[in-house]
Amino acid sequence: MNYELTIIVPVFNEEDNLERVYRELERFMETSNISTKVLFINDGSKDNSLERIKEICSWSDQFTYCSFDKNYGLSAAIKAGFDYSDTPLTGYIDADLQTSPLDFTLLLQHANDYDLITGVRMNRKDSFTKNLSSVIANKIRRAFTHDGMDDTGCPLKIIKTDIAKQIPMFNGLHRFLPAMVLLQKGKILQVPVQHFQRTAGKSKFNLWNRLLGPLMDCFAYLWMKKKYINYSVQECN
Repeated sequence: MNYELTIIVPVFNEEDNLERVYRELERFMETSNISTKVLFINDGSKDNSLERIKEICSWSDQFTYCSFDKNYGLSAAIKAGFDYSDTPLTGYIDADLQTSPLDFTLLLQHANDYDLITGVRMNRKDSFTKNLSSVIANKIRRAFTHDGMDDTGCPLKIIKTDIAKQIPMFNGLHRFLPAMVLLQKGKILQVPVQHFQRTAGKSKFNLWNRLLGPLMDCFAYLWMKKKYINYSVQECN
């Protein structure tokens, strides 16, 4: 099959979520009018996530995986997904399923006109501390990047793969994907999506990596923006 969309699912110690991830992604693929496959990126899980991933991939050819030799972090997992994606469009969703794969349909409606479409989580079901730190982090990021995005941490995105492959990734840069697309003169859009409580597993983020980490990453982004190379070829023989 000539697939049009690859959905990246980074996984780190999510064994209790993975069968539900499979079922929910199957629901999306059964109803979607775009041919889709799934790429699990096992980010050095210490539990039985890799075994569960292999089992799921044996159920359907539409599910594939790539497994790291150790834990490298979310940005590395997303970069690996971009590197291994071979479809025109690449999607991204977290294995905690606090966003719904069915909402990819909302994002895909704009895929012809935009290079990156990102969700904005409505009526978030997170704790007060988590929501507050997210609001503060997004305000800090917008002040540095002027990307106009309200929720770059939303784990539901669609990006054109050729754009994704040109993004120079570093740890923490997953929060700056809209800003990096703008550096390529790309077009970005945010779309409201559903948000749900986590039903299994544990969050990998805390106050440190939601606030202080992103603040330091903002300075890394400013350096990259100043040094960023962007060109277009008029003729070539």
